[in-house]
Amino acid sequence: MSKSVLIKSSLAKKYWMAGTGLFLCLFLVGHLLGNLQLLLPAETASDSFNLYAKFMTTNPVVKILSYITYFSILFHAIDGILLVVQNKKARPVDYAYNKPSANSNWASRNMGLLGTVLLLFLIIHMRSFWYEMHFGDIPTVLIGGEEVKDLYAITTSAFQELWYVILYIVCMVAIAFHLSHGFSSAFQTIGATHPKYSPIVKKIGYAFGILIPFAFAIIPLVLYFR
Repeated sequence: MSKSVLIKSSLAKKYWMAGTGLFLCLFLVGHLLGNLQLLLPAETASDSFNLYAKFMTTNPVVKILSYITYFSILFHAIDGILLVVQNKKARPVDYAYNKPSANSNWASRNMGLLGTVLLLFLIIHMRSFWYEMHFGDIPTVLIGGEEVKDLYAITTSAFQELWYVILYIVCMVAIAFHLSHGFSSAFQTIGATHPKYSPIVKKIGYAFGILIPFAFAIIPLVLYFR
């Protein structure tokens, strides 16, 4: 049993992983809905996205949800690392005959790797946008007589860099694999299983894991080629 001060048992770690994972799925949906404004015609997208960005950084309720999101991301990442290490310690030597592909899919066997890729991406992503929004020297624009930071210009500028567009899309593929297994696995972990409904949840998980990252990936492509 792990002696982590964060969580004491393997079962507790899995519950925390499931809970924070499902919360982050809700976050992804909300984040996507906001970002889809970038696909509007440029003259409309600029004002709409900048007002949205201001609301998201000034509304007290949203601020509280943001702190919960930061905690969930950090805890989900740490919890995932602890589970991978714990599983390695539990079985330091592989079985003489081991054919993992017969018992599990690739995503389920590589959740640690996928999570590490996503964590590195989040660090780069937050440095490019969140840090610039709060601490960068961002130009301002007037919208309805109100001066707001022009985060739209920062975002569209970032997606003019081909390397960043490629990195973004690659990470969306990683998210797709991560979600395709993690979504249904979270329901299984918390005991929300049923012979009739579990296959439906699994299909919803696959659909969610494909559609959400695909929609995110469309945004930098449109902005790059616009």
